[in-house]
Amino acid sequence: MDFRKELTDNILPFWLKGVDRKNGGIFTQLDRAGNIYGREKSVWFQGRALWTFSKAYNVIDKKREYLEASEIIFSFLDKCTDSDGRMYFTVTEDGRGLQKRRYYFSETFAAIGAMEFYKATGREDAFLTAEKYFDVAYECYTGKRKNPPKINPENLQMKALSPVMIMLSTASVMRSGGRNTEKYARIAAECANEIIHGGFLTEHALLESVSSDGAFCNTPSGRVVNPGHSLECAWFLMQEAELSNNSELLEGARKIIDITLKLGVDEKHGGIISFTDILGYPPMALEWDMKLWWPQCEAMIALRLAADIFGNREYMAKYQELLNYTEKYFADREMGEWYGYLHYDNTPSTTLKGNIFKGPFHIPRFYMIMALLDSGKSIADF
Repeated sequence: MDFRKELTDNILPFWLKGVDRKNGGIFTQLDRAGNIYGREKSVWFQGRALWTFSKAYNVIDKKREYLEASEIIFSFLDKCTDSDGRMYFTVTEDGRGLQKRRYYFSETFAAIGAMEFYKATGREDAFLTAEKYFDVAYECYTGKRKNPPKINPENLQMKALSPVMIMLSTASVMRSGGRNTEKYARIAAECANEIIHGGFLTEHALLESVSSDGAFCNTPSGRVVNPGHSLECAWFLMQEAELSNNSELLEGARKIIDITLKLGVDEKHGGIISFTDILGYPPMALEWDMKLWWPQCEAMIALRLAADIFGNREYMAKYQELLNYTEKYFADREMGEWYGYLHYDNTPSTTLKGNIFKGPFHIPRFYMIMALLDSGKSIADF
């Protein structure tokens, strides 16, 4: 496949339909044809879309339309930010706050978007914006900024994988800006070490949640494995390993891939499932056996990188198998882009192409990385 052509002719043009030239920002609630069916905006996707169009401009094609979209979205970030410096989760089409969550992923995505925009333009305000949102997110991550706990810590103290892996990826993007690199390299190293040694990685799975001291919790939430997260985490580690020349991270990533494939691949219908229980109990999430768009992307990135780094033909074969699967069931050759949600038997559960969680990020990131690798570069160049 010509990933560069597919990205520029199909994937990105679909999402450019959502750019809001009146109010700023981007709509992601798009139906199968790309028509807007809901006008509230996902704040996650203001940052993610800013990163995507800026990254495409930087590494794929310096099309003016990518930079224009980035400028429009960047100008909307301040509207998504509350008086305490924290961002909302959703806002109205003109940027008035609707919902605010304790999670700080809106800030991490705004940081990577602004940093990539800085790399595209050299604008100092973009760099300062990236640092501002990163620092807010990192303060939340370290506990300097107090967030309401998800679970009462007096009765059960838990820690989650997702903030660690996202902070690792965010620090990596921030480091790529070429300023304050020691700060971001240190944070990336801390996060990578926590993934490998913090209790999440066991002999049989990369767990989503463990006790605060890294011990296994034999509860439904403590037994959950999210194969998409695990494989995404694996390629984050491979990228960090390449950047820091850390062989331990490479071996950790390979272990994660090997144990996750045993848990996450649907051997009957193909694809990567959403959730599983490490001890074999029925998963608590009712959508556990659905196939979502983003785990397929993250699995393919991990497998392709592993094949290139380790020279393993089995990884390449599994990558090709998953690529064929997504082309058959997810890609919409009639209307563009991908379906987002399939039932266990690979029939679409909805024809909607976007919502507050699905927009221009995982799929274009996958295509960009594949185009990069096809050109002979490594993940350290991304």
